Formats: sequence, C-alpha cells, structure tokens
Amino acid sequence: MTAFDYDLFVIGGGSGGVRAARLAGSLGKRVAIAEEYRFGGTCVIRGCVPKKLFVYASQFPEHFEDAAGFGWQVGEASFDWKKLVAAKDREISRLEGLYRRGLENAGTEILESRAELVDAHTIRLVKTGQTVTAERVLIATGGSANPHAALPGHELCITSNEAFDLPELPRSILIAGGGYIAVEFANIFHGLGVDTTLIYRGKEILSRFDSDMRQGLHKAMEEKGIRIILTDVIQEVQKAPAGGLIARTLEGQRLAVDAVMLALGRDPNTQGLGLEAAGVAVDEKGAIVVDDYSRTSVAHIHALGDVTDRVQLTPVAIHEAMCFIETEFRNNPTKPDHDLIATAVFSQPEIGTVGLSEEAACRKYPEIEVYRAEFRPMKATLSGRSEKMIMKLIVDAASRKVVGAHILGHDAGEMAQLLGITLKAGCTKDDFDRTMAVHPTAAEELVTMYQPSYRVRDGERI
Repeated sequence: MTAFDYDLFVIGGGSGGVRAARLAGSLGKRVAIAEEYRFGGTCVIRGCVPKKLFVYASQFPEHFEDAAGFGWQVGEASFDWKKLVAAKDREISRLEGLYRRGLENAGTEILESRAELVDAHTIRLVKTGQTVTAERVLIATGGSANPHAALPGHELCITSNEAFDLPELPRSILIAGGGYIAVEFANIFHGLGVDTTLIYRGKEILSRFDSDMRQGLHKAMEEKGIRIILTDVIQEVQKAPAGGLIARTLEGQRLAVDAVMLALGRDPNTQGLGLEAAGVAVDEKGAIVVDDYSRTSVAHIHALGDVTDRVQLTPVAIHEAMCFIETEFRNNPTKPDHDLIATAVFSQPEIGTVGLSEEAACRKYPEIEVYRAEFRPMKATLSGRSEKMIMKLIVDAASRKVVGAHILGHDAGEMAQLLGITLKAGCTKDDFDRTMAVHPTAAEELVTMYQPSYRVRDGERI
C-alpha cells in the first residue's frame, strides 16, 4: 500500500500542466491537478488564443480596402467590440471544455482550488483546507503581467489581461513596452480604429530580434498611423479632469488618452506557493530554478513553463511536459531542447523567425553570409498597398549551414514553422539552392537568393 495519495500532483492548469497531468493519467498513474482560475492557462484564456482572434478582427479594415483593387465594392463597414468579445469568450469556453474532457478521459482528478506546498510531499487545497500527499509534484503555474507597481498611477492602467475584456473600446490608447505583447496590441488596437501610441525606453522595438525585422516593422507601423516614441518612459499616470487619463513621460511629454496599457514584461507566478517550506529554490526574479530535466532543488519536485523563466512560449511548456513524462514515468531521461525555437510576432505585418539574428551570428562566427530580399508582394500590386516584405537568411560561411532565417510580411509565422524544421535538420544554403521554388509565392524568395547580399567578417561588413 502506497504512502502517498497521488503518484503525481500538478499545480497549475495551463498548457504544460494539463499536458503532463493528462499523459501521466493515461499511463495509469494516480494524478490530480489543481487550478484556481480556469483551465488553459495564459495561452488559452488570456494570451495567445484570444490575441490571435483579435489580430484577425483587426485585419479586416485593410482587407476591405484591398478588395477595391480586385474589383470588389465593399459597402460601409461598422465594428461591434462587444460582439467580438462575446465571440472570443465562446471560443475560450469551448477550448477550456476540451482541456477538461482530456483530463477526465485520462482519469485525472480535477481540483478547482489554489494549491500550496506545506512541505516537500504535502499540498494544501486553499478552497477547502484539505491536505493531500504526492510522490511527485509538478509546478506549472506560469507567469503574470508585471503591474509595474513603482509607477505612480499604475492602478489606473490595464495589462494584456484586461485588454481582452474592456467594457468599451477606447478611442485612444498609450501602450508602454517594446516587446512582442506591446507591439501586437498596438497593431490590434490600431486596426480596430483606436488612436494608438507606443512608448518604449529602448532605441528600437523588439530588442531581441534581427535589426532588419525591427526596423522594417517600425517603419510599417508608423506608415499605418501608429505613433512610436522611443528612448522615453512613462513617469506618472493621472486621471484627467474631463475624463480619460494623462500620462507624463521622463522627457516631458504630456499624453492625453482614454487608456494606458502596461506591457512591461511578465513575472513568474511563485508568490504564496509555499516553495520555501518545501525547500524549492528560486532566483532573484522569483523564477523556480531547475536543472536540464526540469528538476528543482528538491529531487521529486519539478517545474516547467513560464514559472521557470527559461523560454516563455506555450509550445515550450508543452515540450517540457512531454520530456518530464518521458524522464519520470517512461524510464527515458529526456532533456527539453531549447535550441532553434521558431517564433512569431503577430504584428501587421507579421514577423517569423528562427535561429540567430545577424548581430548574434556575427558574435558567434568569424564570417557570415547574409542573403536579404525586400520586395512588394504580389497581392499589393493590385491592392495598391505599399507594404514590403523582407526575407533574410544568415549563413555560417565556413560550414554553409543556415543559422538564422527571418521574415517580415504576411503569413511569416506560418513560414517560420517550416523553416524551424529546416534549420533543426541542419540544412545548408546549398540545400536551399537545390530546392525548387513554388511559384508564384512570397516564400519562393527563400530558395532563389543565390548570391549573398553581403558578408560580415570579424564584425565588419565586406
């Protein structure tokens, strides 16, 4: 007779936690999963999924405009924010139901409560006060938007959480931040007709991306009418006497807007979990410290996903969950592979990227070749839109291996997924050159750039 109530207890019902609980349950393990809010986590409930739905909604004004160039006459259009929010809520509820049914079908016990560690094997369910024990514990509580509590007036601002459920669409908004969340929401709100300003402390948006992608998107956003303020930060937010808000900046600007959104990073959800009582170590940011196999400082307690602050992407959390199952329940020690992760920014135009930026490649390799193409996509020839696509391949000159691929333009995210396979397989530029183009497509440019645009040797362009 076992000494524990469960073989595995999962704290957190996001994508990673649910995947681990479901797979463990399907193996016949006694599994429970505790979630205090809704199943699906940030991605499904207040992140990737609703964001992408809002991206689609915000693209229709351009689609209506483009239609005229193809012979269509579109009548006067109107937008209903509340209908979009209601439709989003229905889809999220449907997806949450799928998550729950998957857990139930695997025999996993669902506990709708906050769970906190009492010691290394004991968990307290806050809702009932009940305590249970588990042989293994998996922490997958994700992250949350940084409220920027040091900012005077931060309580008047919203984060991405509230942006999905605003009672009314603001007429104007100021978004603080230069990462993908800030950039994506700036494009969403602008596309829905909101006067949008983005303010960022850095010299250019999207600091970790290739410079051509950053500059190309910046230019496209400003041409659409999005105002971008760089090397400045909000110092204070106050209520305006006549309604709305006033944001004052370090450089002395006074910005009157209906709403201020803070997109200034995300923090690991580790507060109040009882980690200290269980002996689980965290770093200076509050993230749980784990080894290559997602083990914490306590051997039988694991952590994965955003709460570890390794790579904050939903597919990464799911991959880490699958590696956890292989390691702990299938006797097949498996490390998560965090190398060459393809990712996308669902801005307008999109960015799709995998591998090293030009700047990072220059630091790693003595000499690189850069293949770059900038062109007007075929659709724009009849629509009359001036937007350009940029495609860029970074090649290690010595091995000819493609070490970075970057795309700015429509469907860049879809292309990045396939490029992720290509780079993961270690393909060389010669492999690209031998590949026949699919014509007419924008993606064919990736296999028709035969000569390098330029080379960089020891950090100097030649």
